[in-house]
Amino acid sequence: MSGQAAAAGTVIRMDGVFDAAAAQRLADALSDANGEQIRVDLTRVREFHDFGIALLARALAGRGRISVSGLRQHQVRLLRYFGIDAGPVDLGEPLELQ
Repeated sequence: MSGQAAAAGTVIRMDGVFDAAAAQRLADALSDANGEQIRVDLTRVREFHDFGIALLARALAGRGRISVSGLRQHQVRLLRYFGIDAGPVDLGEPLELQ
C-alpha cells in the first residue's frame, strides 16, 4: 500500500491480495486522511477476498464520497449488498462510492 498527497487530495494505492489485513490497512489510511478528498486505486490488486470487501464496506460507511478504481463487478455488487452505493457503474472509470 502506498499513499500519495496530490493537489486534489490523497491517493491510496493497494496491490497484491486484498484480504482482511489489507482492508484493515486501508481502513487505517482512510481514517488518517479524515476530511480530505480521497481516491483509492485498487487497479494493481490481483485477488480480492470477500471478507476484505466486507471490511472495506465498514470503513466506507458514514464517510463522504470516495473515488475507487480497480473494482470488478463482483466487488461492486458486494459493496451494494453492504449498503455502499456506487450509482451507475462503468468499470473502466473510477467509482464514486457513498
